[in-house]
Amino acid sequence: MCGISGYFSVEKNISEQDLKCITDAMPHRGPDASGIYQNDTKKVGLGHRRLSIIDLSNAANQPMFSACGRFAMVFNGEVFNYLEIKEQLQLQCKTHSDSEVILEAFAKEGVSAIHRFNGMFAIAIYDTVQDLLYLIRDRLGVKPLVYFQLEKTVAFASEIKGLLQSSFIKKNVEVNKAALYNFLYLGYVPEPYSAYTNIFKLPAGSYAVVKNGNLEIFSYWKPEEKVTENVVTDFKDAKAKLKELLLSSVKYRMVSDVPFGAFLSGGIDSSLVTALAQINSKSPLNTFSIGFQEATHNESKFAKQVANHLGTNHTEFMVSEQDALELVDKIFTAYDEPYADSSALPTMLVSKLAKEKVTMVLTGDGGDELFHGYGAYHWAKRLNNPFVKVVRKPLAAILSMSNPVLRRGAKVINYPSESTLKSHIFSQEQYFFSQSELKEMLLPDMQQNLLLQEDVATKRKLSAVEAQSLFDIRYYLKDDLLVKVDRATMQFSLEARTPFLDYRVVEFALNVHENLKINNGVAKYLLKEVLYDYVPREIFNRPKWGFAIPLAKWMKRDLNYILTDWLSSENVAQFKIAKPEYVKQLKQRFMNGEIFLYNRLFALALLHQWMKKYATK
Repeated sequence: MCGISGYFSVEKNISEQDLKCITDAMPHRGPDASGIYQNDTKKVGLGHRRLSIIDLSNAANQPMFSACGRFAMVFNGEVFNYLEIKEQLQLQCKTHSDSEVILEAFAKEGVSAIHRFNGMFAIAIYDTVQDLLYLIRDRLGVKPLVYFQLEKTVAFASEIKGLLQSSFIKKNVEVNKAALYNFLYLGYVPEPYSAYTNIFKLPAGSYAVVKNGNLEIFSYWKPEEKVTENVVTDFKDAKAKLKELLLSSVKYRMVSDVPFGAFLSGGIDSSLVTALAQINSKSPLNTFSIGFQEATHNESKFAKQVANHLGTNHTEFMVSEQDALELVDKIFTAYDEPYADSSALPTMLVSKLAKEKVTMVLTGDGGDELFHGYGAYHWAKRLNNPFVKVVRKPLAAILSMSNPVLRRGAKVINYPSESTLKSHIFSQEQYFFSQSELKEMLLPDMQQNLLLQEDVATKRKLSAVEAQSLFDIRYYLKDDLLVKVDRATMQFSLEARTPFLDYRVVEFALNVHENLKINNGVAKYLLKEVLYDYVPREIFNRPKWGFAIPLAKWMKRDLNYILTDWLSSENVAQFKIAKPEYVKQLKQRFMNGEIFLYNRLFALALLHQWMKKYATK
């Protein structure tokens, strides 16, 4: 795992010193080594920060050059099937690293070699003969790659903070108001946009070719294109295939030359990944969990039960409000743009804990999206009911006059249109602002449009639940959850690997019948049945809680400064985002018992504090 950077500037707007500053702004992504390359004309440069995981020798440092001398590469991530690719293409390599296999495969087959790669990766390769720069991102978007484009200058990096080290870039970006509008609606900024104009996220499953300073993007993998006409309906066959794929995926992701372990929350997904890793390990696996002192949010006891059953070497950390207080500001330094998933705080804490013992961890990310584990999927099914569609407006009006729980339900039911239904369900299930609330709250200059493509073509007609799941894979998983884990772990130079997001597992899951995912009201049915072959089902006979902090309680106590300081009347008036009186009333409603407003206020407060600390203009 590493940090990468570089540029292609016809007018040489980026200097060698700029490149060094961009690269050195990400030391947490690669504390073990660093390197810089520039071509003879100085119009192309590559930078690298290395976190050594496979082949710890200096020979595997980057930038790396192909044996033929034509290609120079910087690479972030891992390609797990590199030994197979090496054998298939009969590559002669000097190191034992996956980096060299990637580079030599590209030298032999060109950009089409990426179809062979099973892994998580952001790759930049410069062709010195044709004077072309290739930027490549993995299928699911596990690893980040952002780029700046203006005046025949393209610069890229693993993180936005790197790009902003260049004076040329910094003076040519400003706040992207449309991105901020979408942030308040979703809690994150959706790809390919960022919180800054002229800075974009390279779409997952795509590669870009930079020629003469102009960038063109090509897609090579999209989840919607992997939906087939037929689905797997036989439970026995589906279970056997899923177990086979997950075992293969976990084995791939256990290849490491450094100590590793697994995040173990006590939920279905992380427990299954841990179980499969432990049965393939010759010694007890290191596992890590955190719990919360408020009992209703504490799953650590279940994680301990799983760890005891599997025989892992388990470490547990109890989180207090003070622990969270110490990390709140890191949300800004780690995420570079407004980001309102409060579970970033416990993720950073467990990453810090894990780094004391290991350099790589396995995670359970992706299980909920692939096997229908979220409450949003129940809402998708309810709102697709023809009767509900007829009565939803009057029903919402009635519920809005009831208690806070039912008022929240009214917000979900009262969606503005079918065209934005999927994002609306997500927004309201996550307690963020609805479009109607944004229209009422935001000042005219901040009234923007959604930056989402909600409906995509597939070979078979998807049910409402399947369509909601696909929406989450295309947006929430990639732009929120994977961002959360990447930035949180890399803050502490810890690599995270995601077995559920092996593209073979994803393509299989997309074509499993939904009745094997939610069966008689049991969510993630197929996944659970695989898990129960390794861990007793009794441990999991409880409601799903998720990996979240008791934020609403804390915002009324030690974290109350988020409301009083970050959302002070002065700040709200200064940044001209929202109507001051609306924000004042929102805070009063929250303090008077409308607890469901907590995430709206958290997002709004984060946005104002980000504007104060990091907005460039």
